[in-house]
Amino acid sequence: MRRLKFTLFPANVGMFVLWGAIPSVLLPLQIEDLDPGNKAANLAIVATIGAFAAMLAQPLAGTISDRTRSRFGPRAPWIIGGALVGGLALIGMAAANTLVQIGIAWTITQIAYNFAQGPLSAVMPDRVPEAKRGTFAAITGFAAMFGALGGQIVGTRFAESVGTGYLLFGGIALVAFTIFVVFSPDRDNRADERRPFDVAALLRTFYFNPRKHPDFGWAFLGRFLLYLGYFGISNYQLYILQDHIGLGDDAVDFVPVLGIASLATMLISIAIGGPLSDRVGRRKIFIYISAIICAAGLIGPWLMPTKTGMLIFALVTGLGFGFFQSVDTALVTQVLPSPDDAAKDLGVVNIAATLPQVLAPGVAGVIVVAFGYAALFPIAIVLMVLGGFAVAPIKAVR
Repeated sequence: MRRLKFTLFPANVGMFVLWGAIPSVLLPLQIEDLDPGNKAANLAIVATIGAFAAMLAQPLAGTISDRTRSRFGPRAPWIIGGALVGGLALIGMAAANTLVQIGIAWTITQIAYNFAQGPLSAVMPDRVPEAKRGTFAAITGFAAMFGALGGQIVGTRFAESVGTGYLLFGGIALVAFTIFVVFSPDRDNRADERRPFDVAALLRTFYFNPRKHPDFGWAFLGRFLLYLGYFGISNYQLYILQDHIGLGDDAVDFVPVLGIASLATMLISIAIGGPLSDRVGRRKIFIYISAIICAAGLIGPWLMPTKTGMLIFALVTGLGFGFFQSVDTALVTQVLPSPDDAAKDLGVVNIAATLPQVLAPGVAGVIVVAFGYAALFPIAIVLMVLGGFAVAPIKAVR
């Protein structure tokens, strides 16, 4: 368990530093350079297509890795393979100079890295006892937030060289995944019973019965709603700073400030949330608290469209989202429908994180065009509160 802790952390950092840098900073900048006047609409198109691909890829990767038999275990081949293909796709993004080329390369990038992330997320139910999952969820949650916000911060340094940034973050992910696979190897599972893989199994990849597994359904809904509110703001953060706050070209320099502020409060809540939920044997109360705190943070820029308001948003929402990340993953692993399909089921519930990315750009784009950026905040507040309290009916977890 000790070795797994130390290797799982950099693996998740390597994954999320890429997700933090590219969709939030590098991709919007690249699209803005092509057509500044239509940047919001063009970003919505590219982000929606890419996120839709990710939504399909991750549970499919889980289904395939659940059935993989190799000397390196079921997950490692897909983790490394996804990183290699994703790195090649990022080279394509660096060379792209039209919206179509960017869209194709970004879609391949999303598919490849989700084929790595799906199996990586299954490591916890595979190898960690339930009693320790809150601690491990805190580790992976901290790694995710550290990586995502660190990616935003470092990504802004490549505002004048977006292609170089793509290559750097692809390299970081490959190195981090290799460290995990080499220093925390899984067992050889070639002797395990081979499970059938047919068309029916493939179709079940994207489905679960919420009536048969209601706890899993409520966990899915809670994550979906909270993430929809979060991505409705975060996917447009750069443009919010440019146009709503009025920073213009100076917005890129303010992104690291917000990232550092969020990271500071997330460190506190992640360090406390997961281990404390293990100690008290409760998960749901922390989800409630996290949703309320996240929603409160959005009040700042809604009522005060200034740099100060955005700083309040970063500090307060960072605190709430840290609580959520550190506890929600542990809660989800305790309501999985089948331990034999852990990666597939985690892939399904991760649709609750990727589907909002599909919907958020289009929905947020319509809201911005019709009502302006300010309208995004009250809608996100309602979604986050509903998401937090959606886990209340869950019976298997306190």
